[in-house]
Amino acid sequence: VQLQASGGGLVQAGDSLRLSCARSEYVLRPTGWFRRAPGKERELIAAINWNGDDTQYAASVKGRFTISRDIVNNIVYLQMNNLNPDDTAIYTCAASIGSALAHKIEDYVEWGQGTQVTVSS
Repeated sequence: VQLQASGGGLVQAGDSLRLSCARSEYVLRPTGWFRRAPGKERELIAAINWNGDDTQYAASVKGRFTISRDIVNNIVYLQMNNLNPDDTAIYTCAASIGSALAHKIEDYVEWGQGTQVTVSS
């Protein structure tokens, strides 16, 4: 099983990006988006349950980022609006087991490779 995050890039403050997390097999798992900024710990910024009807956000992104799930294609998206330089980080998606939204990093057992997001001022 592989998770693949994509969609990162270099943008200016105020711009938007949409990240995608695709899975190699069709299994609906609770999924989270994490980021790690230089010199900082990995942060869980958004999470979604298996069918997309429950979501959770970190305070740092609430109101600007939206996590969603395309059940047909089994892709989890992270829509990021009004980006600022503090959002610069490597963004990674991960999946947990079960069906409920996972709140803790240790709940996530499958990890994808990250995608770099750089926001210039």
